[in-house]
Amino acid sequence: MPADTNPAGDIFGGWLMAQMDMAAGNAAARRARGRCATVAVEAMSFHSPVKVGDEVSLYAEILSTGRTSLKIKVEAWRREREGEYANRVTEAVFTFVALDSTGRPRPIPLV
Repeated sequence: MPADTNPAGDIFGGWLMAQMDMAAGNAAARRARGRCATVAVEAMSFHSPVKVGDEVSLYAEILSTGRTSLKIKVEAWRREREGEYANRVTEAVFTFVALDSTGRPRPIPLV
């Protein structure tokens, strides 16, 4: 939406990062079977802008699982509103920790 853009009409990087964090959080919660929190974001690279009206697709892949944490790679792709061309616009690796009901780290269940 226009409220999420800079004066040039490009989507703010922070908005896109928030969407990526939600995508990673969904993958983390499903794998950990419960509440998780973001503890780090590594190597966020912006390759090209997203314009108002573009369709944004997010793809999350679990890279590794530790005792209480997960590393999840997220890619964001954009497709022009009226076209078929899509390109990757950014990527990052998010680290999440599984939390118990008191907010303390907990073990991730075995698959």
